[in-house]
Amino acid sequence: MPRTTALGIQDFETIIQNNYFYVDKTNFIREWWENGSSVTLLTRPRRFGKTLNINMAERFFSLNYAGQYSIFESLNIWKEEKYHSLQGTYPVISFSFANVKENTFEGKNVFIG
Repeated sequence: MPRTTALGIQDFETIIQNNYFYVDKTNFIREWWENGSSVTLLTRPRRFGKTLNINMAERFFSLNYAGQYSIFESLNIWKEEKYHSLQGTYPVISFSFANVKENTFEGKNVFIG
């Protein structure tokens, strides 16, 4: 039976648990971790998975999900045992502007400073 494509779903856990079609991008976690950059800027076109990738990274690293590794067991990141000890070990602050929809700045309260 073909898997459903989860258009517009930006929650990593929902996609994995419901067995929606998913291109495994967990290698992003490995590349990001091994890169050692102090800052990472994700710039991609609209609807290219930025929010989903950030949500995936949050699910992997956040203390809030410590021990909840079952969603990663069938994915690439879980093939290397050295990453098992990183799951759920860091405080993570995550925010998204994905739902901010404005066409102009006119009439908006914008603080610059």
